[in-house]
Amino acid sequence: MAAVTKEQVGGFLARQGILVAFAVFMVGFTLANQRFVDPDNILGVIRSSAILGVMALGVTFVVISGNLDLSVGSMMSFSTIVVLDLHDKIGPALAIPAMFAMTLCLGAFIGFLVGYLKLNSLIVTLGMLSAIHGLTLTYSGGQNMDIADKEGTWFDFFGQGSALGIPVPILIFVLLAAVLGVVLSKTPFGRKVYAVGGNGTAATFSGIRRARVVFTCYLISAFCVATAGLLQASRSLGSQNTVGQGLELEVLAAVILGGASLLGGSGTIFKTVIGVLILGFIQNGLLLVGLQFYVQYVVTWIIIILAVWLDIAAKRGKLWSPIA
Repeated sequence: MAAVTKEQVGGFLARQGILVAFAVFMVGFTLANQRFVDPDNILGVIRSSAILGVMALGVTFVVISGNLDLSVGSMMSFSTIVVLDLHDKIGPALAIPAMFAMTLCLGAFIGFLVGYLKLNSLIVTLGMLSAIHGLTLTYSGGQNMDIADKEGTWFDFFGQGSALGIPVPILIFVLLAAVLGVVLSKTPFGRKVYAVGGNGTAATFSGIRRARVVFTCYLISAFCVATAGLLQASRSLGSQNTVGQGLELEVLAAVILGGASLLGGSGTIFKTVIGVLILGFIQNGLLLVGLQFYVQYVVTWIIIILAVWLDIAAKRGKLWSPIA
């Protein structure tokens, strides 16, 4: 039997490090507190992670295409405020599609700037982060939003309801992950996303309409953000106008932790889901072992660094290199 080399071990950890890390975290927190593996706790963590997870699904498309989207946090705040405001004005049946249409317009605008005008996605979405935040404050007049009649609306079904004993947010997250997973891995469009992210110039010369692919990825991301806004608004039936502030970093951490490369061309929906769950279970585990909530920010930073390290290691086939 051939001996396993250090390079082979490093290569395996670089490719499957996310799954190894997930197992290590689960075992470690279980040993620290038996409540961690309680079925109610596990279901609660997944439910609380569903909003972040839904957003991460769309950003996965953007990152694989070789771009970034730092506007999703502000866009989620906008979606949440809009649907809550329109709920009392025109009713939930019209408020929901109206909110989706407005959010998709924002996504289309970003997709146009990045895809067709070929502007840098980091600069564009960083600018849109501030612009959409200002738009949200202008729309709301700087005020938070609440539904007037919280007892007489069916709107809370999306965030608080359950079907077959499973919370609706989890069902929406799983269903959307399944659909987008098939789109990314089994359709011609999905192959084009990987091609554009892997080598945009080569993709263009092979006949792929690069601008259209990038534009569509931002539309998918906006749709997922609108869905997350719907879940957030439905769960609380009220919201601050900064509810999504800072979520863009957590979303990006989950996507990269799931194996999507910042350079584009790699990543899967399944591993993004794993990345989301790792963040959720880490936050839950830290609270169960008695650490303060603000420790999560430090841990999230460490996770981002670890994820980028694994990303680079996967490119070179080993975890470390003697060459600086």
